[in-house]
Amino acid sequence: MGRLDGKVAIITGGNSGVGAATAMLFAKEGAKVVISARRVAPLEEVANKIREAGGEVLAVATDISKPEDAKNLIAQTVNAYGKVDVLVNNAGVLEAGLKPIDRVLDEDMDRIIDTNTKGTMYCIREATTQMQKNGGGSVVNVASVAGVMGCGGAAYVASKAAIIGVTRHTAMRFAGKNIRCNAICPGSIATPMVANMRPDNMDADMYGAMGKHADMRVPICMPDDVASSSPAMNLVPLPARPSLPTSAAPCKQNPNI
Repeated sequence: MGRLDGKVAIITGGNSGVGAATAMLFAKEGAKVVISARRVAPLEEVANKIREAGGEVLAVATDISKPEDAKNLIAQTVNAYGKVDVLVNNAGVLEAGLKPIDRVLDEDMDRIIDTNTKGTMYCIREATTQMQKNGGGSVVNVASVAGVMGCGGAAYVASKAAIIGVTRHTAMRFAGKNIRCNAICPGSIATPMVANMRPDNMDADMYGAMGKHADMRVPICMPDDVASSSPAMNLVPLPARPSLPTSAAPCKQNPNI
């Protein structure tokens, strides 16, 4: 038996990187998985891999920055499988160049916060509404060490810090109601989204500041590492308290933060 037999799990940003790795792992563990993303072709590629491995999957084209898309994602999941047990809020975007607060662009703030922060909140709102009908569930938000330490572009840092805050809020809101909410805060991850982040296209001042406050000896995190650390892999009810596993370095969790 798999650890997620009989569970229905939604993974946003499920077309590559951490989202794809999480979807494939959850399917292997017996979950019916629903993957969403804006880019349909790679989303279907991941879905086909899951089916070929014997898993059950539904792919839903979704732009989480649009509240109507978040609502549709949950509605299609319930229509197909009758419930929502797990939501993994993985979808997110970066801004090019690590722009610091004195150089951040309005358009970057709008684009990043609309997706990373507001999109995450839209999905939590819709999923927890359904989870209350189910009698419980698990929300996992993929935040970032940037939201804890400030190491990143200003807009990205703000968006991830907000996710950590809304994680604590959601955990408190549903304490004692069998709905838990946790965040994972990885460091650098080897994904297609970060492939173009090179010193020559980053803000030199911000890159230098980050270098003074980072341990470059810590190896980069792989998508499978983040997927396997998801609290949703263990759906045994936990004590009703806001819980926030994070990593101050890639893939190292600190449950006390």
